[in-house]
Amino acid sequence: MLEDSEIKESALKNIRQDFPASIVVFFVALPLCLGIALASGASLFSGIIAGIVGGIVVGSLSNSALGVSGPAAGLAVIVFNSIQSLGAFDIFLVAVVIAGGLQILMGLLKGGTIAYYFPSAVIKGMLAGIGIIIFLKQIPHALGYDADFGGALSFNQGNGENTFTVLLKVLNSVSSGPLIVSIVSLFILITWDKVLADKHKVFKLVQGPVVAVIFGIIYQLITSQYFPSISIGSKHLVSVPVAGSLSEFSNLFNFPDFSHILSKEVWVISFTIAIVASLETLLCVEATDKLDPLKRTTNTNRELIAQGLGNMISGFIGGLPITQVIVRSSANIQSGGKTKLSAIMHGIFLLLIVVSIPFVLNIIPLAVLASILIIVGYKLAKPSLFKQMYRIGWKQFLPFIVTIVGIVFTDLLIGIALGVAVGLFIPLITSARNSHFLHQEEVDNGHHNVMMRLAEEVTFLNKGAILKALNNLPIGTHLTIDMSESISIDYDVLEIIVNFKNTGESKGYQVKLINKKKIRTADY
Repeated sequence: MLEDSEIKESALKNIRQDFPASIVVFFVALPLCLGIALASGASLFSGIIAGIVGGIVVGSLSNSALGVSGPAAGLAVIVFNSIQSLGAFDIFLVAVVIAGGLQILMGLLKGGTIAYYFPSAVIKGMLAGIGIIIFLKQIPHALGYDADFGGALSFNQGNGENTFTVLLKVLNSVSSGPLIVSIVSLFILITWDKVLADKHKVFKLVQGPVVAVIFGIIYQLITSQYFPSISIGSKHLVSVPVAGSLSEFSNLFNFPDFSHILSKEVWVISFTIAIVASLETLLCVEATDKLDPLKRTTNTNRELIAQGLGNMISGFIGGLPITQVIVRSSANIQSGGKTKLSAIMHGIFLLLIVVSIPFVLNIIPLAVLASILIIVGYKLAKPSLFKQMYRIGWKQFLPFIVTIVGIVFTDLLIGIALGVAVGLFIPLITSARNSHFLHQEEVDNGHHNVMMRLAEEVTFLNKGAILKALNNLPIGTHLTIDMSESISIDYDVLEIIVNFKNTGESKGYQVKLINKKKIRTADY
């Protein structure tokens, strides 16, 4: 784990990589901030506030080298329902501030260790599932169909549509301008990554996504003036609030109404946000650390404290709840980011651009941003990853696939829950089967000598396997049950063994128990 001084020194050394990566993350984060705010039923500016705080504040306090924080799609439904339930956004902001305080408390109480109990296959499935969703969700934007919001990661959408019905509608709604921009942008991105990046270091300094965005702006400026038939309409462009004066800009902020701080409903929502946001953050931390080429490890307890402070500040000035987000984090890694400086700088860019020249952002075609995200999604769900997980074996492949299917057809949290459930069920099955070792041998007098050695931990889950093994022994067997290596044997299992010993002799069995550790039940 890196100390702060090492991180700062490393950040200065790697600014050549972090600067272009931060620009890419900025262009990825901006539409997500806007889309998630729209999905949450909040003002678009609240999403930008969360992105700025997540980049600058959380980025500075966290020791995650490559993680990027901001508003998360996984919280959009909770935020929407909470605002509707509380009746006002300023009351909801109170819950965000309290949730931040709860996260700080969780970090101080070492709650970050929960991340270590998630199976690796589920983490990889989460990455791949999000990659597929990103890929599918951006196709409509790449083709000029922007009826749904850019931040949605759920299968079912609030307008009654789902991922696949939207894709079918896209076939009848393709626009020439976005299509041209998407094709050229994808060509730039792929060529830059596969061909030009190895030709000269200038192509590593200036990243493909930056070039694609510049192309999109130039295309829009030229076509809107000279070729209106293939120009891109305003509804297919980025849209951020533009303030004409300082007073107008200040009016974009909202502040919490603390007169409702004792409301039971506010506190219930606070706990919900704190738990869900912390879980999403810890899962993303685990996934980001796995993607890190240098395999650095994030202090998860410190991450919770950083996220908590970020949420308190975001809530105080009118922002949405914040988590570490895998889409932005993976874009950071894939764009060559090396240190936390890239996350901080992306937050600074959000602040500077929105304050100074928001009208420039409103020229960027959504098709360019969609093309960038399509590449990000593909890299997260490469076919080679599926082949690798399949070769490892079904114990890893099954929770991996279940997580992916759950995420694609429901939402992020349900998909992870299904994957974890399968990941926990598999070792239970394995444990039930591996409760004992049975050695049999034939002797001259025609009897079977059987040695049954019990495992260290024998639970009620092993009851069926042991009972089946005992019932399958032929009459006349000389059975030795060795419990000397066992540390703990469940009462249900001991009861079976004792009953078999007590009744076995009348049926022709001879049973001997080796019980050096004097494991006892009420009957033995």
